[in-house]
Amino acid sequence: MLLAAFTLCSGCAALVSNAASKFADNISVAVSNQDDPEIVRQGAPSYLILLDSLLEGSPDDPAILSAAAGLYASYGAVFADDDKRSARLTKRAQDYGFRAICLSYEAACDWQKQSFDEFADTLGGLSAKQADAVFAYGLASLAYIRAHADDFNALARLPHAEALLERYLEIDEGDSAASVYVYLGILATLRPPALGGEPEKGRAAFEKAIELSNGLDLSAKVEFARGYARLLYERELHDRLLQEVLAADPYQDGYILTNVIAQENAIELLATADDYF
Repeated sequence: MLLAAFTLCSGCAALVSNAASKFADNISVAVSNQDDPEIVRQGAPSYLILLDSLLEGSPDDPAILSAAAGLYASYGAVFADDDKRSARLTKRAQDYGFRAICLSYEAACDWQKQSFDEFADTLGGLSAKQADAVFAYGLASLAYIRAHADDFNALARLPHAEALLERYLEIDEGDSAASVYVYLGILATLRPPALGGEPEKGRAAFEKAIELSNGLDLSAKVEFARGYARLLYERELHDRLLQEVLAADPYQDGYILTNVIAQENAIELLATADDYF
C-alpha cells in the first residue's frame, strides 16, 4: 500500500478553488488526523463523488482534476478491497492527473506517447506554477503502476514517474518532500536489481523521507521494510524497522491516519516474516 498517500490530500484538497477550498482543506485535515481507518474507508467515497460532481461542472479545471487524481490514487492504493478495484480506481486517478498536467503544461499532452528521452527533454520547462499538477500526476502514476505491476507496459513507465517526481523536488521542495521521497523509494524497489530495480537508491530515498519527517511518518519505515529489506532479504533491518514502528506513538499531527495504518501493516509484515525469509 501507499501508506503515505493520504499526506498528499492536504496538498491536493487545497487545490480545489474558491468556494470549495475551505471545505476541502478541512476534510483533508480531518482525514489525516483520523485514527479509525474504517471511517475513512467508508466515508472517502462520498468525497470522491463530490469531486466527480465538481468536474461535471468544471471538466477543464486543473485544480479540481488534481484534487480528484490525488484522492482517487490514495483511496485506490490504500483502501480498495481487491486488486481489480484498485486497478480501476488508480486508472481513473491517472486519467484525471494526466488531464490536469496537460491543461497546466502544454508539452505534457504528448507524454503518454513519447519515449523516455523525449519525455525527459520536456521536464525542464516545468516550474513552480505547475507543481500541484506535477505532484498529483506523479502520485497517480505511482499508484497506477503499483496496482498494475503485472502489466509490462505499466512497469515501462517507472522511469517516467521517477523523473517526474525528482523534477517536482527541484521546483517545489515544500511540505510534501518527505512523501515524495517515500514514493521515490517505492519506485526504485518495485523491481529486483536483475530487472532494473535500484535498491540502494531506494534505501537512500527512504532514509531521506524519515529524516525530513523527523521520524514522525511511520509509513516511511514500513515501505522501507517492505520495499528494500524484503527485496534484499535483510531480515534484521526488516524487523528492526517494523519494531520501531510498533514502538512509536502514532498520534502525530498530520500523520495519525497513515501511522495507524502503518502499525497495522507492521504487525502483518512481522507475522509473515518467518515464511518470507
